[in-house]
Amino acid sequence: MHLGFSSMNTADDPAPDLLARTLEEAGFESLWYGEHSHIPVARTTPYPPGGDLPEPYKKMMDPYVSLMSAAAVTSKLKLGTGIALLMERELFSQAKTIATLDRLSGGRLVIGCGVGWNQEEFENATRLPWKRRYLALKETVLAQRALFTDAEPEFHGDLIDFDPVWFEPKASRPGGPPVTFGAMGPLGIRHAAEWADGWMPVDVAMPDVKQGIEDFRQQVRDAGRSPDDVEITLVVMAPVTADLLKSYRDMGIDRCNIGVGMENWDRPEIVMPMIEQYSKLIPEL
Repeated sequence: MHLGFSSMNTADDPAPDLLARTLEEAGFESLWYGEHSHIPVARTTPYPPGGDLPEPYKKMMDPYVSLMSAAAVTSKLKLGTGIALLMERELFSQAKTIATLDRLSGGRLVIGCGVGWNQEEFENATRLPWKRRYLALKETVLAQRALFTDAEPEFHGDLIDFDPVWFEPKASRPGGPPVTFGAMGPLGIRHAAEWADGWMPVDVAMPDVKQGIEDFRQQVRDAGRSPDDVEITLVVMAPVTADLLKSYRDMGIDRCNIGVGMENWDRPEIVMPMIEQYSKLIPEL
């Protein structure tokens, strides 16, 4: 099992180049940055964990630019978006950004994506319908795969439609970087099982992690796919211990992403000591 590290990626956090170099030297497999282009001031969508929205949400930097900075100073570290809000950017421009980053990083990019939780933010950024956002994300991913693969790609879906275009450069592999879907509800999990290259659940959001993983793998089989072809990245929000990570390893989870917990998002000084502490567990995983 691999160990990844997630960061809110604010201007107050360790700079991407410093963080990436430290993670690679410590033996971490990957670095993951999330995405919020903006936060509406007048917001009626409740913050999912409850309570007030943490201040770092308002300060997040661009994940793709930050990951390019990380790529420039590393050679093996995988670079992930965790998670990117693919529908909140213009399709072709975003595909160009992803293909460029994937090529310049030597094919190390992984696209973690989701439908988002903030309806006002979503509707500020796109005319895609909020109530059909799961279909919209599926079509966005399928359309990007066509752009990354076909000589004269075209796509004709219910929500996304374009005639043949020239789109270069392609990503470093046909279909583009692997896409892992961060979803926890029944509809999102079904989508992940049907078309995503990976699934990215959160451990504390599952009553029973082992059962949740087994249920997902069965849904993958029901969709006519092999569970071996769908990577599972578990976002670890429970207190991290060696025994916990080993238990996830024994469930066959491919990667665990750890990071500074929500209660410490405004304490960037603890990031480097945390990396040093948990790097000692990596040989056992």
